[in-house]
Amino acid sequence: MNLSAKEKKQLRSLGHHLKPEVWIGKEGISSGAIHTLQNSFHTKELVKIKVLENCPLQKDDIAQQLSDATAAEIIQILGNMILLYRPLPEEEE
Repeated sequence: MNLSAKEKKQLRSLGHHLKPEVWIGKEGISSGAIHTLQNSFHTKELVKIKVLENCPLQKDDIAQQLSDATAAEIIQILGNMILLYRPLPEEEE
């Protein structure tokens, strides 16, 4: 999935007001965090993740690992926040 710069800009503006749904702390990326993220993508296209200060991993690495694990696109890494996008699945009739 390749998004244009214009599409990413629009998604960033939509994600600005979201509250974080997943927190990554001293344990790093746990299976629980990935499970929570997967569940969030069942109902939402944009999910915000907060990386706590005691996390031993780099934000770029966290974003890439979560993106790979959930087939999502990294929209933004700003401060301690990561914004991921995955379109909702098409509902079959």
